[in-house]
Amino acid sequence: MDSLIQRLPKLELHVHIEGTLEPDQLFSFARRNNVSVRYPSVEALRSAYQFKNLQSFLDLYYEGTAVLVNEQDFYELAMAYLKKVADQGVVHTEIFFDPQSHTHRGISFSTVMNGIRRALIEAEETLGISSELILCFLRHLDEADAFETLKQAEPYLDQIIGIGLDSSEKGHPPSKFERIFAAARSNGLLTVAHAGEEGPPEYIWESLDLLKVSRIDHGVRCLEDNSLVDRLVSEKMPLTVCPLSNIRLGGFPDMRNHPLKKMLDRGLQVTINSDDPAYFGGYMTENFLSTQTALGLTQEDIVKLGHNAVESAFITKKRRDTLHAQIDHLVHNDDM
Repeated sequence: MDSLIQRLPKLELHVHIEGTLEPDQLFSFARRNNVSVRYPSVEALRSAYQFKNLQSFLDLYYEGTAVLVNEQDFYELAMAYLKKVADQGVVHTEIFFDPQSHTHRGISFSTVMNGIRRALIEAEETLGISSELILCFLRHLDEADAFETLKQAEPYLDQIIGIGLDSSEKGHPPSKFERIFAAARSNGLLTVAHAGEEGPPEYIWESLDLLKVSRIDHGVRCLEDNSLVDRLVSEKMPLTVCPLSNIRLGGFPDMRNHPLKKMLDRGLQVTINSDDPAYFGGYMTENFLSTQTALGLTQEDIVKLGHNAVESAFITKKRRDTLHAQIDHLVHNDDM
């Protein structure tokens, strides 16, 4: 099983580039940019990664973004992530970025965009890993702020495949952003949204009906509503689940209690992703291995997760067919 997971062509559809900021990298950027860090060492910072819930993580996450100042910082951040996941067999990744967490600090949208894009282009040429960018609106901010961000993004819309919705879920329903999502769709952008992580199943309904999303990010609380599960199965709606994230943020007591296996068995189009791997203790391979060990996932389950990710990705039919064939070839030629 470990060998199969290592060799499986993987697609990551739920990762926040700011959440790949490793502690040693954070200190390196802080020194370079003369930004003070309130922790005395890498070890002290890493030991602070004990989260009670989503908000306790977000507080530290946004604090960490302060060290990202120049285009080179964003380039190096993205390139480090891409190199790491390419070594783990990731062949395609769809990356979230949070421009508001930078523009509110006086960093220009172009600085963020140009740095990340330079890394994506280089990684495709040198590592063979394809990628897309998804601009996320911070849901704890208001609609007007989101519209301003969409305006800033206009010169770069040909480089952004879609928009998403992240940050503090509780108290910030998807309906708050119905108009900005409609505006984004009118600009040809796809839509996704974090829903049903800490928020109730009703947030998933709103994401489907009001935001008209192509994917639900997280969605683990859907099992609380059988009618919702039936709809998600019927529509083959992808769910980008992040197991280690769910455990580290207190969503479930431990991995043995994670619902991913139940979701698979119900016929939901579940995928495995890392979310904010620098903070949650693992990238794609670690998420697969941890989940497989705790839940007893079979080879059939792992292969299904691989195919689900291919079906859920924002890629061409030709690319989709190629990746499905690669996974099938791996299984049929597996001597285990």
